[in-house]
Formats: sequence, C-alpha cells, structure tokens
Amino acid sequence: MTKFSNLVRRVQESTADVCKAAQHVHLNKKEAWQVASAMSYQELEHLTSDRAFDADLHFTDGGPLTVLYLLCVDSINFCFWPQCGLEYEHLARGLKEALIRDKQALDPHRLACFDGDQLQKLLSLTTPMPAQDRRAELLREVGQQLLSHFDGRPQNLIAQAEGSAVRLVDLIANSFPGFQDRTMYRGREVWFLKRAQIFVGDVWGAFQGQGLGRFDDISELTMFADYRVPVVLRQMGILVYSAQLANMVDTRYELAAESEEEVEIRACTIQAVEELKSALRERSSRDGCPVPHSVQLDWFLWERGERERETAPPHHRTWTTFY
Repeated sequence: MTKFSNLVRRVQESTADVCKAAQHVHLNKKEAWQVASAMSYQELEHLTSDRAFDADLHFTDGGPLTVLYLLCVDSINFCFWPQCGLEYEHLARGLKEALIRDKQALDPHRLACFDGDQLQKLLSLTTPMPAQDRRAELLREVGQQLLSHFDGRPQNLIAQAEGSAVRLVDLIANSFPGFQDRTMYRGREVWFLKRAQIFVGDVWGAFQGQGLGRFDDISELTMFADYRVPVVLRQMGILVYSAQLANMVDTRYELAAESEEEVEIRACTIQAVEELKSALRERSSRDGCPVPHSVQLDWFLWERGERERETAPPHHRTWTTFY
C-alpha cells in the first residue's frame, strides 16, 4: 500500500493558513454562525440522512461497477462553464446511461486507450466538450492505473484504504496524478484535492456508508472547493470579496489558475464550511440538532447553487482541470 501521508490534514491546515493571510477574500465568521443558527432542525435532519446523495442522477448497482463509474465521473468532473448549457448532470447522467446500455462501457481495458471522440460518443454529445481530449487522457489514466496497481478491479482500490476515507484520498492522489490538486501560495504549498475527496464522498453516499462505502472517518474530509459553492457562501454573507475581486467576478473576468485571488477563494470556501460545522457543533450542544459533516454541507450548498444557477450572481471563472 502507498505510504500514508494524510493529505486531507494538509488540505485543512494549508487552506487555514491561506485564509488567515488572504488579502482578497474575507471569511465572516459571525455570518457563518448566524446561518448555522437559522438552519431548521428538519433541514439538518435531511442533510444527515441517506437521502442527501442524489441516487437518481448517478449509476448505482451496489457493487464495484458503481465505484468504477464514480471514479470515471470524478476524474473528468471539471470546468463546464466555457460551454453554455453544459453542466455536471450531463456528464453524470451520460456515463450512467452508457453503463445501462453496456455494462462494459467503462471497462479499464477500454478506458486505457480512450480518445476524445470516443468520450463524446459515449456521452451522446452532439458537440465536443471543453478540454475533451484532456478528459479522455484522464480516463486513460484511470484505466491504466487500475490495471497496473489494482488488477483492474476498483474494489481492490477500496480495499487498500482499509475503511478509511482519509487513506482513500491518499491512494487516489498518489495513484492517479490527474487528481493531485495542489498549488503554491506566497511560497507555501496549498492542497485542495477537490476531485479526490469528492470521489470518496460519492462512494460513501452511493453505498450509504455501508459495504464498499463504509468509512469510519468520513467526517475528516473537507468540502470540495469548486466554483459553485463560493457563490452561495457569498450570497449568505459568509465570504466577502474585496472591491477589486468582486468586480472581476461579477464582470466574468477570468481569474488565472493559481493566482492569489483564485487560491484565496477556494481556501476560504473550505474554511467557511469548517466554520459552519463548528457553529453547528456548538448549537448541537445546546439543542441537540443533527450535525452534518463537511461532505454533507458541501452537497447542501452545491445543490442550492445548482437550483439557483439561472438567477444567482456569476461564479468566478478559472480554466482548470481540478474543478
């Protein structure tokens, strides 16, 4: 097994450091606590239930094929915004329908030699996706690495994690280079691992925390730093942008990947969800309300952002393969 280095802890610690030093994004902790106080008991109960994972959108069969499906989905789950009308749901449902048609559609031997045209055909898209060839390259990596290190069996990948979500994040990041979501900020390394963590969260959700999806430390994961959740947190008043950054985001100016502004948005988003979680823990000590972990809070915020995407303010725009 790959040496365990607890990359999730690096995400937590390095993004906390960025948040403290940030010049362009401010985390309003008072607003986070007010939002936590205003959440209804019923809302929190739903967040912490098995219903929180969208089983209708995704392929689920209760076995290893679900793991393979989710690994493929999350390997190419990034940067839809350059193509108007293209959303995550088209990717997730497209791969689901491909598997319904042909259970071997995502066989690692097939993936290992995938190209962009095959991906477009697999998803039944009439026009190419943004970065279609790069997405196909990442699927090839999935197939090749599964064959090289896990005997082509996704259940072997899960087994090596030994029931630990944190270990599985390490395995994904170390075994599949395309998942290594990290950067530099003022001379210091910062980790995000958005797609690696969302894969683990998806496996946990798809299996309702049982069987292949049983991870006793799922609560250790952070939220999945993307471009949809910051919009919601900004609307809530939890994230506050500098005047310059607010203008750049609101006018759809493209932020450079790994720029200070982009790194601060993602880091402060992670820490905002951690603050929400802390506030809910404090509230629970008084009224016994359910306390969702970061994965569940991410789903809640992301789904709200998806529901309101037609009327919400613009999200920040960055061309990246990581989210």
